[in-house]
Amino acid sequence: MTPSPVWVLTGPTASGKTAFGLELAERAGAEIVSMDSMAVYRRMEIGTAKPSADERARVRHWAIDVVEPDATFDTARWCKVAEDALADARRRGVQLLFVGGTPLYLMAFFKGMVETPQKDEALRARLAARHAAEPGSLHAELLERDPASAAWIHRNDEKRLVRALEVLELTGRTASEQRAHFAQQGFRVPCRILVFERDRAELHERVKARTRAMLAAGLLDETRAIRDSCGFSPTASLAIGYAQCLAHLERPFKDDEELRNRIRRATHGLVRRQTTWLRRLGGVTRIGPGTSVDEALGTLRAAGHEP
Repeated sequence: MTPSPVWVLTGPTASGKTAFGLELAERAGAEIVSMDSMAVYRRMEIGTAKPSADERARVRHWAIDVVEPDATFDTARWCKVAEDALADARRRGVQLLFVGGTPLYLMAFFKGMVETPQKDEALRARLAARHAAEPGSLHAELLERDPASAAWIHRNDEKRLVRALEVLELTGRTASEQRAHFAQQGFRVPCRILVFERDRAELHERVKARTRAMLAAGLLDETRAIRDSCGFSPTASLAIGYAQCLAHLERPFKDDEELRNRIRRATHGLVRRQTTWLRRLGGVTRIGPGTSVDEALGTLRAAGHEP
């Protein structure tokens, strides 16, 4: 017997998908698996906009507060958490709803990990040394050789920059070409996908309000407390909001407005990358703030909607 399809709700940051997903799961008696790459870190509460303790009491959540901020956490480890959640839910006959805006998590879990060459430690060391000695040089090279990957990898994200250039050197193919080929493959886990969209101008205003609210709630103090206790892993330190606060704590910006603007610009960049990727995603149903929970549930429960 074919397992019932898993439900997925994705969309750009600040679109409102988290709140909609909570209502959807509560109405359906489902449990939520977070597809947010930064929600896995404990103590990083404000900047990740995690569901509150009350919301998590109402609906069970998976893949939230998995490790401390100084720990390493990658896609393969998240997939293991998601696999455990799926196996557990199927044993109990519970519906799962995956909610989040991390495209890599969505593709890795529902299609499988992209096959890439084995690591070349010597090449990695050379690239890492160059990144340290010439900040921005790896991103500049990637922009020239693989602009599609450079568009979504931050210029300071050493781990992803090194891997993208490593793959290019070892295979002669860009990482974006490999992802495009991989995207044409079918889904290994049956699923029904909703994409929550909003008008660009509305998203812009929501990002502005979200940034102000996070700073007012104490994001800078939260960042300082984590930095002064366990510290941040290289990946966690790149989280939008925390990265800018860390830079401000290291060398104070001109004023609070500059901190706000830097966080806002970084968030807009993320939203653009997510929107571009989601626009190309096929086999989905696109919804928005005008869609009711009942309409969304009807779509998810409809037969024959698997991608």
